[in-house]
Amino acid sequence: MSKWIGDAMESLLASRMPVMTVTDTQYINPSLKQIRFSGDLSNMHFEPGYAVVIRVSDTEHRNYTPTFYDTERGTMEIMFHIHGDAPGSNYIAALDVNDTLKISMPRGKKVYREPEKPQLLFGDESCLGVAFSLYPLWLGSGREFRFVFELDDANRDLPDRLGLTNYSVIPKKFGAENETLLTRLPIFENDTWRNWHNGNFILIGNAGSVRNFRNVLKKRDVPGKSILMQAYWAEGKTGL
Repeated sequence: MSKWIGDAMESLLASRMPVMTVTDTQYINPSLKQIRFSGDLSNMHFEPGYAVVIRVSDTEHRNYTPTFYDTERGTMEIMFHIHGDAPGSNYIAALDVNDTLKISMPRGKKVYREPEKPQLLFGDESCLGVAFSLYPLWLGSGREFRFVFELDDANRDLPDRLGLTNYSVIPKKFGAENETLLTRLPIFENDTWRNWHNGNFILIGNAGSVRNFRNVLKKRDVPGKSILMQAYWAEGKTGL
């Protein structure tokens, strides 16, 4: 998006793009930064998994999923995955207390469904915020749920540090490189699969891994309505 279009959008949609102030920052580890914001969220409608758009340069915008929000108190938290020399990562890494930015209205796909069925979320570091927001809902439901995280070796302990349970970790790019490898996950073992074949599956993160996991599910006759897909990034592409 050109700079003038970005400027025009912020001007025309000013009433729908509140200014947020950074009130606290902390690094969970070198690649995961948690930031708390304050601002007027009274007109915002959040759902677990919804994202807000943040302008990270004159010409580029990125989507980020809040992990916590309180519209009455005007507070919001986001866990940002910092990875490499990229516009979004550089912008977020530089944010500090008292800095300000604008956010869009939350929007996206509804990832939370009433958990009358088993629930599984599959993704990489970019999905940890979604997992963190879903966890208390799933935990309180009394129903079966599971996380499968595809993480770099340096990040294997992140789910534990975030207080998550019912998860397993597989190597990064495990699913993107070989569809067959995904079929070896414990949920696909015969005795276990009897409980999961009617479940809901949320697949987010690496486009290649998301596609391959979906293929595995379709070959096992999981209906499309039970599969939610959202690729956050793809190898060799910027800003997916």
